[in-house]
Amino acid sequence: MKERAGIVTMRGNPLTLMGNEVRVGDAAPDFVALDNALSPVHFSSFRGKISILSSVPSLDTPVCDMETRRFNEEAARLGSDIAILTISMDLPFAQKRWCAAAGVTRVQTLSDHREASFGNAYGVLIKELRLLARAVFLVDRAGIVQYTQLVQEISHEPNYDEILNTLRGLA
Repeated sequence: MKERAGIVTMRGNPLTLMGNEVRVGDAAPDFVALDNALSPVHFSSFRGKISILSSVPSLDTPVCDMETRRFNEEAARLGSDIAILTISMDLPFAQKRWCAAAGVTRVQTLSDHREASFGNAYGVLIKELRLLARAVFLVDRAGIVQYTQLVQEISHEPNYDEILNTLRGLA
């Protein structure tokens, strides 16, 4: 497994990411994660839709909470052919509880806790913490990565304007 040291930090402390870097123009790697009902979801099942993959350390933290709520709000303005997936290492039960408490209904949360399939495939698994780094990937209808944003300091939010502007160009 490839390791990339010092790419992201947590409160200024460098961390190591596991997996290969995914770049614009790459075929989006398939992965399997669990939905809130413990059913496996293959990313390949979203082919034909534009997908926003939002990787967060934990929904139970303030920045991840704000980010996922923001994408849920944005989803109301986007078409039904755009899937927004928030992926974390949180257990499916915790994700379901969080979504219910936060009123998040338009973003699908997926748990990568079992196999770290997404984290390894997209190169965002933090070795030291076994959490996912904060990152956003935009994948077009053909399954090609059109945008990536790896947030250097995981306690910061992503650049929403960049993401949404790129998304508008794909839609």
